[in-house]
Amino acid sequence: MYVKHHRRAATLIVAVMTATIALTHGLKLLIDRDRPMWQNDLGLLDTRAFPSGHASQTTAIAGLCLVLAVMLVRRSNIRRLIGLGLTVVVLVVFLDRVLLGRHYWTDVVGGGLLGAGLVLLGVALYSPLPRSHALKSLPLPQALPSTNDLAVVLNPIKVEDVAQFQAIVNQIALESGWKEPRWYFTTIEDSGTGQAEQASVDGADLVVVCGGDGTVREVCAELAGTGIPVGIVPAGTGNLLARNLGIPLFIRAAIDIAINGQDRAIDMVKVTGDGLEDTHFMVMAGMGFDAAIMEGVNEDIKRRVGWLAYVLSALKALMFPTMRLEVSVDGGPFSKHRARTCVVGNVGSLQGGMNLIPDAAIDDGHVDVVLLYPRRFLSWIPLVVRVLSRREKRAGESVARFTGRTVVVRASHEVPRQLDGDIIGPGHELHMECIHGRLLVRVPR
Repeated sequence: MYVKHHRRAATLIVAVMTATIALTHGLKLLIDRDRPMWQNDLGLLDTRAFPSGHASQTTAIAGLCLVLAVMLVRRSNIRRLIGLGLTVVVLVVFLDRVLLGRHYWTDVVGGGLLGAGLVLLGVALYSPLPRSHALKSLPLPQALPSTNDLAVVLNPIKVEDVAQFQAIVNQIALESGWKEPRWYFTTIEDSGTGQAEQASVDGADLVVVCGGDGTVREVCAELAGTGIPVGIVPAGTGNLLARNLGIPLFIRAAIDIAINGQDRAIDMVKVTGDGLEDTHFMVMAGMGFDAAIMEGVNEDIKRRVGWLAYVLSALKALMFPTMRLEVSVDGGPFSKHRARTCVVGNVGSLQGGMNLIPDAAIDDGHVDVVLLYPRRFLSWIPLVVRVLSRREKRAGESVARFTGRTVVVRASHEVPRQLDGDIIGPGHELHMECIHGRLLVRVPR
């Protein structure tokens, strides 16, 4: 938790566990209760019995894990599953100590109450929630006069409780000196473009968008070039733009950064192609295997298990047919290639910290292209290892890379295509142009 910048949570964990161990041993010495007479001979104990150290420490650890799950896990079904698993672990430890004869039942109950009580006391005295940027950092200078008008574009299906989300945003905004925000909700017909346009017309000094990569892309594309910064609260499954900008996935911390972070100018990529209206992407475009993954995701499974749905879809699409591609960079001649997937990235990292395009930067004025061509099913494993370890020289013709401001990719036949995880329909080609520093986004200081 400390490494992940949840330092208050790390402090709470250390404090609660230290207090649990100390109080458990102190009470053992004070009460001086003997072990039961029916102890199992294996590993016989002669130390004091009340309260059970196993029970107190296991309960405290389980309680802290539950606190972290409530903080960091967004899906209620996953939180319930974690809570059930922690409860089972605690009960198994309780039964283990009693059935082995190490403790009376009152010892384990006493230990459990001690551990749970210290967790509750710790949370009451010291909040594990990260402190706001507005409290720990000096105010940022403003280049232009601001009326502190805040707008929020929200995809309501991406948050469990809309009213609770609004309450959190309102609280942080008012505490940070902003006016109470105006709210704009996306619809099936309009996933963010119209709402972002209306927010700018209404005079917003800052637009916060909460949704998946698709909603974020629509809002960013509409506000690009306006000078209005965009604060991103990631609430989707991939959240690749937020991950590459260092924005935390913990909603309260993301809201704080969206309102109180510093502005950073980043690139956008303009996209055209056959059967495609002019559009943009922020993260990655793809043709072939990666687009087939997005196309094959089961939405019901995605709602239940999140990003694991993409893993299942990837396994089904591993042997996507070979594509014959032509690639032109910065107006140069076309080169011919064979590949199963073509990824054009404005950023480099995927989920789980996998750095598919190590040299990609979101503010360097260039896009990076990667072509992967595993010849057989089992060739994926060494190929992925070589790509992620940047040992492409041993990959032979299996990997090709290009970098430039403009890129054109043509396929010999129609193939699946995607922009920022959204399927845009099959086609033969994509024309991409990087527009340097087009958008202001809020990032951690």
